[in-house]
Formats: sequence, C-alpha cells, structure tokens
Amino acid sequence: MEFLYEYIIEQALIVVPVLLVIGQALKNTPKMQDWLIPYILLVFGVAFTIGVMGITMQSIVQGVLVSGAAVFSNQLYKQYSDKGGNGK
Repeated sequence: MEFLYEYIIEQALIVVPVLLVIGQALKNTPKMQDWLIPYILLVFGVAFTIGVMGITMQSIVQGVLVSGAAVFSNQLYKQYSDKGGNGK
C-alpha cells in the first residue's frame, strides 16, 4: 500500500475508510441503484477532503483520489470474496 502515499497525502487517507462505510450503507439502502454509488462517494470524498484540508485545488484532487481508492478497494474485496479467496 506504499503506492498510496505517493499520490494521496496522509491527511486525506482517513477519508478512505469513511467512504467505504458510506458506500456499504448506500449499498444496503433499498432502491439505491449501484451505478450511483461511486458518484455519490465522489461528492462525499471531495466534500470531506475540503473539510479536512480547506478549499484548494489540491483538496479537490485528493478527494477524487480517495474516492477512487475507496471504490477500488471495495472492488478488490468483492472480486476476492466472489472467487472464494482462492484466486481462480
């Protein structure tokens, strides 16, 4: 996970698990379409990083990056779980 530190600053990393929890809550919400979840997480990610870092271009970029990291992490877990953890 060292590659994350090259692009996402340490201040913004706390947002990734928060977005994972929000994403799971959205997934369990009735009538929530799956394709909307990444877009909603993007809005939350940018808003949270602006809250942590202030209104700067870097905070917006960090919000996009942490949102991507959260969605990517969820997909990795989902793919691993769907295959039973054996990688086949």
